[in-house]
Amino acid sequence: MKITRPGDVPSKSVDPAYFTGTVRMDPLTAAEAPGRAVSILVTFEPGARTNWHTHPAGQTLIVTAGCGRCCAEGGEVQVLRPGDVVWFPAGERHWHGAGPDTAMSHIAIQEAVEGVTADWEEPVSDADYGA
Repeated sequence: MKITRPGDVPSKSVDPAYFTGTVRMDPLTAAEAPGRAVSILVTFEPGARTNWHTHPAGQTLIVTAGCGRCCAEGGEVQVLRPGDVVWFPAGERHWHGAGPDTAMSHIAIQEAVEGVTADWEEPVSDADYGA
């Protein structure tokens, strides 16, 4: 058994090449062999969002606070609220983040496949974000 308590693992800044706006990551779990799942609490300030990206084994988001947005390529922007659970299948191009005027936090769960959890692409335009 392993218990991790708040403050045991320091918060991390995100790579600005993959995000728009202010975003903080708080690692929750890291896979130990033979496992591959990792989880992170991600907090987006108003207007902040990921770039377009995919995951080799899919991704689950569990919204914990605030009001956010997400969109899969070709779909409509969806509003996210606490308690919402979102599943993006492997290879589905998507983005997620805060609302224009509200922060949003979610737990992101994904698997590392050959050390890769995400394949990052270009920033989400304001038009695609729906600001």
